[in-house]
Amino acid sequence: MTTDSSSTNRAPAAGISTFKGQDRALRADRLGTGGLLLSVLAATAPLMVVAGVMPTTFAVMGIVGQPLLFVLLGTVLVLFSLGYAEMSRHVHNAGAFYAYISRGLGGTAGAGAALVALVAYNSLQVGIYGIFGFEVSGLFATYADLEVAWWIPALAAALAVGVLGWLKIDVNAKVLGVLLVIEVLLVVVFDIAAVADPGKEGLSLHAFNPDTLTGAGVGTALCFCIAAFLGFEQAPVYAEETSRPHVLVPRVMFLAVAGVAVFFAVSSWALTVATGPATIVATSQEQSAGLLFFLTEDRLGSTFTDVLHVLFVTGMFAAMLSFHNVVARYAFAMGREGLLPAAFGRTTGSSGAPGTGSLLQTGIAVVLVLTFALTDDKPTGDPTAPVLHLFTWGGNIGALGVIVLMAIASLSVVVFFVRRGAAGAQAWRLVTSAVAGTALVVIAVYTVKDFDVLVGTGPDSALRWILPGVIGLALVIGLVQGAILRTRAPETHARIGLGNEAFQLEKEAERTP
Repeated sequence: MTTDSSSTNRAPAAGISTFKGQDRALRADRLGTGGLLLSVLAATAPLMVVAGVMPTTFAVMGIVGQPLLFVLLGTVLVLFSLGYAEMSRHVHNAGAFYAYISRGLGGTAGAGAALVALVAYNSLQVGIYGIFGFEVSGLFATYADLEVAWWIPALAAALAVGVLGWLKIDVNAKVLGVLLVIEVLLVVVFDIAAVADPGKEGLSLHAFNPDTLTGAGVGTALCFCIAAFLGFEQAPVYAEETSRPHVLVPRVMFLAVAGVAVFFAVSSWALTVATGPATIVATSQEQSAGLLFFLTEDRLGSTFTDVLHVLFVTGMFAAMLSFHNVVARYAFAMGREGLLPAAFGRTTGSSGAPGTGSLLQTGIAVVLVLTFALTDDKPTGDPTAPVLHLFTWGGNIGALGVIVLMAIASLSVVVFFVRRGAAGAQAWRLVTSAVAGTALVVIAVYTVKDFDVLVGTGPDSALRWILPGVIGLALVIGLVQGAILRTRAPETHARIGLGNEAFQLEKEAERTP
């Protein structure tokens, strides 16, 4: 990926078309530390990870040391966050990843990153509709004796999320916060119950033994586990809507990464304690996504388990809303900077929300849910196939995209500070960014290599290359768009990554006699 000489300290040159009117800026002072942290953490969907990702990783990869993986990944992501957070002090833009990348590697690279981000976060968001619809359909069948097609609650959720996306971000934060806190409390209750009533092997710490991370499945297990962290990197997306972005964004990122690493390490350890490390793999293979509910039924009773099932669904709703908000803000930033039509770069009414971007994401979700609904029971006769495909395909495409963005952003951090002449002052952050970037590249390679395992296709299936190819195609198309803009619309190209800063700089220039 090439860099542009104009990538650092860029200001709008004379004649650049910038932004007129407050509808081109997101409303500031909407979020404090609590609201921002809850908005970010909701995307991690803690209950979905504990009930879904963890049993799958144990069962498919046979890796007992999953708790240790969460510790190791948390360390890598803290190293990544050191440079990423420092960038957030210099760049306040709802475009986050692509804004940072454009400042370090140039507008063309930023355009490529922008499209990757748009595709990745849409994939993550839409993918959850599949499992959400499946679980809600199961709740209707279990508790109301009603047969409801999975796509009906999925579409209803898409519309509800779309409505919430038009509201003030602080209203969204309250909704996300309530759902998140309840989820976390229920998982903590299980953790305590598992420790209080361990399996036959007692309070074993074997899952933290490095010897448990041997074998061919470790690389793929990393791919499963890193997806559980996705959400912490979204904090800069809301920078324009916070009161003190240079303080709050770094603070929230570190709180999110550390909190998620500890929470998931403890919770995955609690699963091994409840079953015993020697039997966690076999039990996960037997129970699959029902492992957590199987364990709570035995220790905490059917009422608690029923509540857990319901909160499992509301947690997915919170994650969908969180990712929806991110997609809407990426679309807003891209519209404001000429990477999407200008209509996307305007806010809506008194809420100050990126309404057109919200509509775009809702439209994409509805179209894809309907597309998968039309394949229901066809041609395989398996009614869960479209549901699971939507979830696994979307989730893994999205996770790969974010991993790639984090790796490129790590390089961008290094280039950004070197070009500013701050390599000496930021030396330790540049080292941590380089280490984290290298680790993320390794994880990205494993993700592509083992994509057939991640999405459950055979090794000879064309999907093992087609699905990750979606991210590669998005990157190439974005780079081509950036190159075309650089040649045919240099004013627009120069604006990539500047966000509202270009508008503010022009206003100051107009006031200067």
